[in-house]
Amino acid sequence: MRIDKYLWCIRIFKTRSLATTACKKGQVKMDAKSVKPSRDIFGGELIVIRKNQINYQIKALALPESRVGAKLVDQYKKDVTPKEEFEKTELLKYAKDYYRKKGVGRPTKKDRRDIDNYQEDTTEEI
Repeated sequence: MRIDKYLWCIRIFKTRSLATTACKKGQVKMDAKSVKPSRDIFGGELIVIRKNQINYQIKALALPESRVGAKLVDQYKKDVTPKEEFEKTELLKYAKDYYRKKGVGRPTKKDRRDIDNYQEDTTEEI
């Protein structure tokens, strides 16, 4: 079975064309090498998929005949993604929320409150 069809069948990607595009962009790897969408996959192989800034590691257990229901997906794949990958996204989320380039735009309401609280705290110490 083609790898793009497999990824679509086990519901990693919503459409087969999205799976094909991910393969062409190099977001799908096997044996640390990018794969073409037409590469055949067999049971027992490890696939690394870069999606939403997470490197998912999936082991192919079996090959489905066609797209399977969400409840049956676990029969065809095993997710072996380390927990560290998910923790990286939590840190990234916090970094993006509070990051604003210096000198860009005016402070938000939250920024102004933080500045006011800081100024009140420093004036009380004097």
